[in-house]
Formats: sequence, structure tokens, C-alpha cells
Amino acid sequence: MTKQILSGNEAVALGAWESGVKVASAYPGTPSTEILENFARYEGVYAEWAPNEKVALEVLAGSSMAGVRTLATMKHVGLNVAADPLMTLAYTGVKGGALLVCADDPGMHSSQNEQDSRYYARFAQIPMLEPSGSQEAKEMVAAALALSEEMDTPAMLRVTTRIAHGKGVVTTGDAPAAESGAGFEPDRPKYCMLPGFAKQRHPLVLERVAKLKAFAEETDLNRIEWGNSGVGVIAAGISYQYVKEVLPDASVLKLGLSFPLPEEKIKAFAAKVDRLMVVEELEPYLEDELSIMGLTVEGKAWFPRIDELNPERVAQGFRKAGVLQDEAPAPPEAIPGADMPRPPLMCAACAHRGLFYALNKMKGIVHGDIGCYTLSALPPLTAIHSCLCMGAGISMAHGTAQAIAAAGGENQQPVFGVIGDSTFFHSGITSLLNVVYNQSDVTIIIMDNRITAMTGGQQNPGTGHTLQKREAPAVDILKLVQTLGVQQAREVDPFNIKETLAALKEATAFKGPAVLVTRRPCVQLLERDARLVRQVDPDACIGCAMCLRLGCPAIAQGDEIPPEKEGKKIRKRALIDATLCRGCSLCEQVCKSKAIAQVS
Repeated sequence: MTKQILSGNEAVALGAWESGVKVASAYPGTPSTEILENFARYEGVYAEWAPNEKVALEVLAGSSMAGVRTLATMKHVGLNVAADPLMTLAYTGVKGGALLVCADDPGMHSSQNEQDSRYYARFAQIPMLEPSGSQEAKEMVAAALALSEEMDTPAMLRVTTRIAHGKGVVTTGDAPAAESGAGFEPDRPKYCMLPGFAKQRHPLVLERVAKLKAFAEETDLNRIEWGNSGVGVIAAGISYQYVKEVLPDASVLKLGLSFPLPEEKIKAFAAKVDRLMVVEELEPYLEDELSIMGLTVEGKAWFPRIDELNPERVAQGFRKAGVLQDEAPAPPEAIPGADMPRPPLMCAACAHRGLFYALNKMKGIVHGDIGCYTLSALPPLTAIHSCLCMGAGISMAHGTAQAIAAAGGENQQPVFGVIGDSTFFHSGITSLLNVVYNQSDVTIIIMDNRITAMTGGQQNPGTGHTLQKREAPAVDILKLVQTLGVQQAREVDPFNIKETLAALKEATAFKGPAVLVTRRPCVQLLERDARLVRQVDPDACIGCAMCLRLGCPAIAQGDEIPPEKEGKKIRKRALIDATLCRGCSLCEQVCKSKAIAQVS
């Protein structure tokens, strides 16, 4: 046994390996991605990136039915995609331990919504565990897998961003003993959810919940830490850590199992404190459950329902409630320049930038999707008009085009749907199939940068490699869309603005579905070549700022051009940071005065 400093995600991976998990499947999504990346490094395991979260959970189901302990991981919005198999997997139950790890993202650091996944456990009637740190994250993996097998149920482990990415000391255990799965044994009434069999399984689900409630009352996962009886606080996950920091002397009921709840333990705790409070991130899940139990409880009246908590926000809530009597600390002195806006931008030499620059010239309606390219909604590109969920860019473009047609009008503006390669594999293929099947007059742009870029460069079905670095067939996107029935389809180099613009015009002139595939590898996959760096000729630059409209972080404004050269209007020369420039040449292509060229 040794001690290591691990993130929550690393601890989950370690706990899965030590617990004998042999198969793991996931779709990358912040803040969950590193779980599979770390698990894949252990010997004797199989780990994969699945095309989407639904597939990952179905892999878990099949592996578990073969008697093998299995792990599936995803972020909160991915659980929406996996909800269909999850609800029925709760009916079938499991054979080998089956653990679903879901990472919520309070504060939306890298997500399009804030979502509280605790409701999914209640919805599916399966146990949910919530660790409060890295050590617990490792231990609760083992506890969840054991509970899964004992209760014949899939189990959920919920982490949030601070648990997933925060680090703590973890005591490692022994390597798992080499065990083979019990093998698949046919059991149609258990695993084949025809209505007749499903009717037999539903009462078993309710019986299981009753057993889980009894377990919740006894398990050490739920523990009372007695202190001052004036205030009793109920908390789980990272909220527990904040409560202990802010109110170290309070009595606390720490919930490690948040579904089902230990009702009798909660009532006994409430009876011994003068004031009962709940501290939880996002929704009033615990607060509502306690109210249903008939308890008088305070929570969201003092603590926010949006954004993630932190010690100061928790302290502020306790001050408002009159529990904490100290004064709030004075705000730190402002640092000069700290309030300067720094909007997120695509990388210098991002393959998507040229496309969106050209797309802006089409003056069309552009439905976007989830990926690095979503940043093109921001100035100066301001190219896309919507972003909903994975695969929605294509479907929404179809909906817009059909709505215009149904209203009796002609598309005065071309309608586009843009999507990345990994997102296309995730949920864009069926959307495109719908476009082709219903012959929508839209142009779909699939941006193939040869990797799953937004979450850090994971492999996907188009890269030719698996998570564990095995060679694999690489899907040819152009051939795939042609197989789906797209008649107008071609590839284009997005670093060639003239060619890209011509291809866009050609696609929109075609009556019916058209697909444009832009192909350039993500710049983060490439080594920097200093010979490609561009520079500005200060004598030739007229300060037109056309290059700034690209939104490249390597381009800025430099010194002012003397008034006698440009009349009364004061302009500033462009300036290229040679340490950031990767030599994509887009700025050179848009420069009116030919003032930008490759460094000689």
C-alpha cells in the first residue's frame, strides 16, 4: 500500500482497477474524460471510446450480463443520451457489477447547461453514491460495484467538477486477482424486456428499492458527525467539504448514498438539532425529499440554485441565515488590468477559422453544434446562430428549411448545419439520414479535424486508432455521406478561403441536401514549424483590420499609422505574435494591402 496525490477522476480509475473491472466504455466529455484515459493504462483491462454515451452504457450492459465487472463514464448531458438503456437496465438488473459514473458540471465550465443527475438515480430507482474527495471516490467505486452485485442493479457514482479535477491523498491497494467472468448464461425472463417479462421485473425493482432503503439506514456511507446541536447540516459530495470548512463545530449528516435516502437516520438527526439545513449544489434535491418526509428544513432560501458552490458562497449563505456571525472578508484589491475582457478563442491556425470566415460571407442561417467551433458564435466571427446539443446542428437546419418551405416561402437565405467529425459520429449520422430521407434543401458542413479536439484530443472512429492505441479502420466521412444518399458532396481545404467560398456557393446552388467536408488536422496534433510564421510589413500595412476579423489570437493591433499617411482617420498597424503564429496563411489571404507574408 502506498499513498499518491490523485484527482478524483484518477482515483475512480484506480478504484475500478483495484475492484476488478475488466471492461470500460465511455464517450469523452469534461469533466469525466480522464477516468477512461487513466483506466486504459492499467494492464489486463479493455477500455474504449464509444461513438456516444448510449452505446457506452449498452456495452456495459452486455459485459455485465457476461459476468464481468464493467464501468461506463460520461458527463451529465451524456446521461441524457444514455437514459433510454438506463431505464430498462434498471429492470433487467446485472450479473457482473455495473457502475455508471456521471460527472456533473455546476457552473458550466465546459457545458451548455447545468444539470443535476441525482434525479436520474431516483427516476431509474437505482443506488447513487456521492464521494466528497479522491479517497472516497476510490472507495465508493468498490462499494458501488459490490452493491450492484448484491442488489442485482446498475449503480451510479456522481462526481462534480471539483471532485473530478481536485486532487487529494489516496491510499492505493493491491492489484486485483486474475479472475475470469462467469460467462453469459441465457435468461430471457431477466434480460429480454418484452412487455410480459418487463411486467414481472418491475415489482422486483420496487422490492430492490425497499432493500436499498434498509441498507441506507445501516451503511457507513451515511454517517453523523455530532457537534453543536444548534444547527444540523445535511450535505453530500463537495458540499460536505465546504460545510466542514465553514462550520467546523456544526453537527453534520454526511450522505454518501444519496438515493435512496436513510429516512429514519435523517429524522433521528433532525430531532436532535434545533435547526435543520441542507447545503447542496444546483437543485433542491435533498431539501425537497426532506420536506416530503415532513421535516422543516432550510436550504435554497440561503444557498444559490445556480452555479457551483465554494467556501465563500456557503459562508455567505450561513451569514444570511444568521448561523454565521462573523463579518464577510473585505474583497481583494483590484489588480490593474485584471478586469480586461479575454473572450475564449479558437487556437491560432485552427482549421475551423477559415470556414467560418467564408461562411459569414454567405449571409445564411447557421445552426451549430458542440465542439471547439461553437466559439465561432462569439465576435469577431459571430458565424453561428444556435447551439443546442450533440447532433442538433443538422436536425435544426432541416427544421428551419422545412419551416420556411411550409410557410410558403422560398429560402431567401441559405440554411447551414455545421458539425465536427466526432460529433457527427456521436449523433449526426441519423440527423443527416433524416435530411436525405426528407430531401431538405440545406447544406451540411462536417468539419473533420481528425480528432475529438474539445475534450483534449481523444481518438474517434475517424482517426484510425482506439483509446488503447490499437490500429482501427478509419471511417471515410465523404464515402459515408455518399452512401447515405447525398448526391452533392465534396471535400475542401478550409485553409484555402477562395476554394472554401466557391464550394459553399456550389453547395447552396444545389437544390436538395448538400454536404461539404472540411479536412485539416487539429493544430494541436502538429509540430510547430517556425518557417511558416507570418509577419507584417509595417510600411505596407494600411490598418484596415481585415486580418483582425479572423479572431486569431496571434494577431493584434500595434502602433498607430502616422496621420499624414492615412489622412485624418487614425488606424493601427496589425501585429503578429511570432510565438503564437502557426503559419496557416489565412491572414495573408484576407490582407487587402498584401502586407502579410511568410517570414523570410
